[in-house]
Amino acid sequence: MFKRVLIANRGEIAVRVIRACQELGVETVAVYSTADADSLHVQLATRAVCVGPARAAESYLNLPALLTAATESGCDAVHPGYGFLSENAEFADLCAKCGLTFIGPSGDIIRQMGNKSAARALMQAHQVPVVPGSDGPVPDAQTALDLAGTIGYPVLLKASAGGGGRGMRRVDAPEDLERLFHEAKSEAEACFGNGELYLEKLILNPRHIEFQILADTQGHVIHLGERDCSIQRKNQKLVEESPSKALTPELREAMGAAAVAAAKAAGYVNAGTIEFVLDQEGHFYFIEMNTRIQVEHPVTELVSGLDLVKEQLRIAAGLPLSVEQDEVVLRGHAIECRINAEDFRHGFRPCPGRTGFLHLPGGPGVRVDTLLYNGYEVSPFYDSLVAKLIVHAPTRLETIRRMRRALAELVIEGYPTTADFAHLLLHHPDFVRGQYDTGFLAGHMDEILSWDCGGASN
Repeated sequence: MFKRVLIANRGEIAVRVIRACQELGVETVAVYSTADADSLHVQLATRAVCVGPARAAESYLNLPALLTAATESGCDAVHPGYGFLSENAEFADLCAKCGLTFIGPSGDIIRQMGNKSAARALMQAHQVPVVPGSDGPVPDAQTALDLAGTIGYPVLLKASAGGGGRGMRRVDAPEDLERLFHEAKSEAEACFGNGELYLEKLILNPRHIEFQILADTQGHVIHLGERDCSIQRKNQKLVEESPSKALTPELREAMGAAAVAAAKAAGYVNAGTIEFVLDQEGHFYFIEMNTRIQVEHPVTELVSGLDLVKEQLRIAAGLPLSVEQDEVVLRGHAIECRINAEDFRHGFRPCPGRTGFLHLPGGPGVRVDTLLYNGYEVSPFYDSLVAKLIVHAPTRLETIRRMRRALAELVIEGYPTTADFAHLLLHHPDFVRGQYDTGFLAGHMDEILSWDCGGASN
């Protein structure tokens, strides 16, 4: 096992990784910007190093500063968390050149799976179902127009190097395609430095189902079941749960096998996620692979009983997986609600501010992953996620009731959060019945907001 790990991240994921390292007897070095000098991860780490000013480009994305901090503090490994440099192939390469173990896949695998059109082609070659669309990048708008006419509208234009909905456009009619093609290409170039696009048939109102996989250096690949991430707003996930009410045992087995096949096709090592869309007829299609730990990984941890960050550390240290596929037992149900410092009553506007009184819920089956403490100043420079509330219970209905209770207990004073919105959502009859898809919030937002009376927990 490693002696000392640099945590190349901030916020709740940095805290999460530090805690796993502490339980394994591994020292940690936190990095921080000047805006994060008082952050919780800085206080919990064995040592902390300032790597630059508030802007992420000058601190958390500053490769020379991070690598210098790692080497000068005597680290032998780097954990990137999620976001920032977690899927940056150059960073993984540079860590290796500096004699540091990157706790994640190699740079080559990140490049291979980070290019969505190349990943799609790889899956096709290994009989993993993909959404009907282009066999690779579409070079121009006319080519996209011809292909869209063949597969039928609506279609999606997607950035090959994209993510988070950036560089993506829905096209409903041929007369809109050229304009939207150039919009998507320009946005992809601005966001990713790569304007390459590919085209897919738009699966209307699917479920978004992702499978958690683990793969070690000895060639063992397993999956830990699925997470249903269909509750989304503008392609950003708000609530995740496992298992999915949309999957039959037979479909779960088939999708799990496809996820393992996808990871093996990529030669993948470490923790990763295979993402699928599931249409209303029960057909599933690969859409992408996330080559990092996910925000929603605690959902899988609660149903599997496995610590995914510890598994990441074990794998990166060259140790085998702690379990084999036939030893994986998934118990009960888990739900995660993301708590963002946002005013959902005004378009989910980010609302940084100073944390006043803070009360975190507890009791059986309740977990809170957070960067907050009384007096903590939520920075305007970074993502608005301030906490993740995760609950576990024997059945889905018990889990929903437990989450409602936990959300009602949560008190965060000083700025609005999305906790009240989550509380409203968990009372919607269709959510309770498990009858939702990726279009659920777009179709029910006004209805949910009409129930809101100003909130009591924030």
